[in-house]
Amino acid sequence: MTLHDTPRGPLLDVRGLTVRTDDGRVLVDDLSFTVDSGERLGLIGESGSGKSLTTLAVLGLLPDGMTATGSVELAGTQIIGTPEKRLTAVRGRDAAVVFQEPLTALDPLMRMGRQIAEPLARRTGLRGRDLRNAVTEALVRVRLPEPDRIARAFPHEISGGQRQRVALAMALACDPGLLIADEPTTALDVSVQAEMLDLLDTLVREREMAVLFVSHDLAVVARVTDRVLVMKDGRAVEEGPVLDVVTAPRAAYTKALVTGARKLESALDLRSPR
Repeated sequence: MTLHDTPRGPLLDVRGLTVRTDDGRVLVDDLSFTVDSGERLGLIGESGSGKSLTTLAVLGLLPDGMTATGSVELAGTQIIGTPEKRLTAVRGRDAAVVFQEPLTALDPLMRMGRQIAEPLARRTGLRGRDLRNAVTEALVRVRLPEPDRIARAFPHEISGGQRQRVALAMALACDPGLLIADEPTTALDVSVQAEMLDLLDTLVREREMAVLFVSHDLAVVARVTDRVLVMKDGRAVEEGPVLDVVTAPRAAYTKALVTGARKLESALDLRSPR
């Protein structure tokens, strides 16, 4: 799967995850799921369903004022309760994330090449020309034209679609076992979204990576995942193979999502053979 040893059992094992605010409100309620090596799991639900908070809890990145309980094991490391210093080593190596808006992940005052180079240097020890070549390769891998120009650019000097590709290059640079994609195409126009999904599918397939794909768009989830977990009000309401869930949903909420999803049939037709 990656350059790293794979643990026995699921790559990601979430058991009884509950996220509370300091004043006691429950935002994610007793959530359990697994992601095996090479598997693609979709988390779907409307805004406020708790899906993005779930991904933050998986990475140990919950904002101040929120606390996670339960168990989250990533590549054999317990995330909940683990000191930040150790979690820093896990992020990028065992799991990496691409957010909806790349500007939240990119430093506006740092050139693109340096933003990719820094985690690469920490993880691989590369320096000088070898590091510069690795940065160029990372940009070429995500199909960015003129990689040298992109490497010299600041975030505001390139398009939104290019920024998202840079963010993807950063996430994949250290060959993580799990890629977390949190609404990675929502901010893009339709044509750029389709290109990004195709690119993501190709890169993940080549590296045999696991994916936790978060979206409110059932058609997108149906296109890129193997299995889906539907969330509502912080709880799981349905889980199963994506084709089963979208063709024969059991929960009323899932049925409503399927009914309201446009382009679902074309999304299923576009799925590559597994």
